[in-house]
Amino acid sequence: MDSKTINMFPIREYLADLNIYPAKERGYYGMYHSPFRKDKDASMKVDYNKNLWIDYGANEGGTLIDLVMRIKNCSNGEAMRLLEQKFTGNNSLSFHGNNNSPIPEKEREPTIQITNVSELNAPALINYLNKRGIDTDIAKQYCKEINYTVNDKPYYGIGFQNQSGGYEIRNPYFKGCIAPKDISYIQQTDKRDTCYLFEGFIDYLSFLTIRKNQNPQFPCSDWQDYIILNSIANLPKAARLLSNYEQIHCFLDNDTAGITAYKELEKEFTLHIRDASRHYSEYKDLNDYLCGKKHPEIAGQNKITKLAPQPPKKKNRGFKM
Repeated sequence: MDSKTINMFPIREYLADLNIYPAKERGYYGMYHSPFRKDKDASMKVDYNKNLWIDYGANEGGTLIDLVMRIKNCSNGEAMRLLEQKFTGNNSLSFHGNNNSPIPEKEREPTIQITNVSELNAPALINYLNKRGIDTDIAKQYCKEINYTVNDKPYYGIGFQNQSGGYEIRNPYFKGCIAPKDISYIQQTDKRDTCYLFEGFIDYLSFLTIRKNQNPQFPCSDWQDYIILNSIANLPKAARLLSNYEQIHCFLDNDTAGITAYKELEKEFTLHIRDASRHYSEYKDLNDYLCGKKHPEIAGQNKITKLAPQPPKKKNRGFKM
């Protein structure tokens, strides 16, 4: 990977893998306690759209590679090597680094522990999903209610399990994961030749909701298998599974990371892959489409350069926009 490709991976996901989460979130950005110095004021801003960070207290900032260099106290090349190992699933080195210097007690990573897994019923969580347009019955089928503690302080959220037993966690105030981080792979009983790829589980639930809304009696949600990345960094893991399918439909985000991810897959799978984001080209992602929330910087933009060569149009048997 070159530096441009590596810097496309979300800083937020990198920090989440270190169990570092924003103290405050304001939509398109989060305010973090600096991971490389004592910072009681949460003065490091991560811009989710630009995928850049700035530590106002230290007067430093930059890309993902710059952040890793600062956290690990390493060279540019070493930071790229660590990130490439992480993104390609090579765990021969600890992603938390091998820095021998002691970590002050206040700067140690928080301990997250699951205390209970149950059916999704909490009114606050159901209301959160309803505000995002997600069908309640679909959410209950694929999600759980997770009670967990962070440094012994109790929390709860919507949990979506991955194939390694970890959970993606969402609630109105938090977006993160409980390790291990991995993709989610949903296979039908019988072998399928088509797989639909999603960036996050909210997009997957949005897709199922759209299908149900269009045809409640025959949503056809079992016509294909599904892979949910749960992080763009998991793309190499998904690619290994996608090689088993004749057709791949990508429902990725209409942002730099999503476009880059699609282009990487297109190089490998060529005519077997289709860019399904054209169905919601004026929206940031599938959930924004479901909610009718157009993105001002995306609406009206020409995305021809992103699309793979397409065969003659055929009547779509299921996903209609």
